[in-house]
Amino acid sequence: MAEPILEVRNLQTQFAAQEGVIRAVDGVDFDVFEGRTLGVVGESGCGKSVTARSILRIVERPGRVVGGSIVLRPGHGGAAVDLLTLSEKAMRDIRGPEIALVFQEPMASFSQYYTIGNQITEAIRLHMRLDAKAAHARAIELLDMVGVPQPSRRVDEYPFQLSGGLRQRVMIAMALACDPRVLIADEPTTALDVTTQAQILDLLRELQEKRGLAIILITHDMGVIAEMAHDVTVMYLGRAVESGPVKEIFAAPRHPYTRALLRSIPTVLAKPRTRLPTIAGSIPHPLNRPRGCPYHPRCSEMIAGVCDAADPPATGAVGSQVRCFLHGGRP
Repeated sequence: MAEPILEVRNLQTQFAAQEGVIRAVDGVDFDVFEGRTLGVVGESGCGKSVTARSILRIVERPGRVVGGSIVLRPGHGGAAVDLLTLSEKAMRDIRGPEIALVFQEPMASFSQYYTIGNQITEAIRLHMRLDAKAAHARAIELLDMVGVPQPSRRVDEYPFQLSGGLRQRVMIAMALACDPRVLIADEPTTALDVTTQAQILDLLRELQEKRGLAIILITHDMGVIAEMAHDVTVMYLGRAVESGPVKEIFAAPRHPYTRALLRSIPTVLAKPRTRLPTIAGSIPHPLNRPRGCPYHPRCSEMIAGVCDAADPPATGAVGSQVRCFLHGGRP
């Protein structure tokens, strides 16, 4: 396989609170490849969105990236750079032209005081040498590309005039305005009906095929992962507990948490009115992390004296790893 466009190693992001330090992202490794989708999955609060914001260095205070590396290999034969070492001015040249983010909630991400056309053209003119007329034409072209009906009329509308599905399409259009090579989609189908969800996922797949996009798809839905992803990283309490090709993860999951997530997916073969399996307990508070493996208080396969005593190391190569004493590395 070719070299990854984006190479994340031992990423660590922390939030300083009065009660202590919250390790929101605690040593995450993954690679992102051209034309492939990396699915990042896990329950709410496991660090998925903070990971995305850490890549673009837009973590809000008091959070900050405290360790690791994020190596980007730009197009056109440019030299690889570690994004964590760049100045803020240089980083602004990365956001948009190289890496773009589709935010989780479009209604909260758009300004309600400006038309969608104004907001798209602002991003275009910030990074591309186009005058106002050319930028406006580019905005209409982008809206048409993502399937917004009557783009020449919609470009002058405000976000509150659009449905949730159209707002999500406009958000994708804005992200694609400067032809990025990596697109991070943070829960792009949240709060959308099933039909609209399918349309948004189909749009992402079509854009990837046409443009060779590398996509990081953040979700809590294993069904979306099965449909969209080539590779998977499963996160729990800021850690990547398992990673691998999607077919391998679904055929033979190794970590008990991954198996529990997969058991919770409804199937067409299930008997009507049958209660779905659930994962016992809840994610611990980040300031009250359990000793040993973070998942052991909820794990049905916990080994007493081992899982509650030591933190399991990652075994395997990046892209096919697991953090579990059931698969070696016992203290």
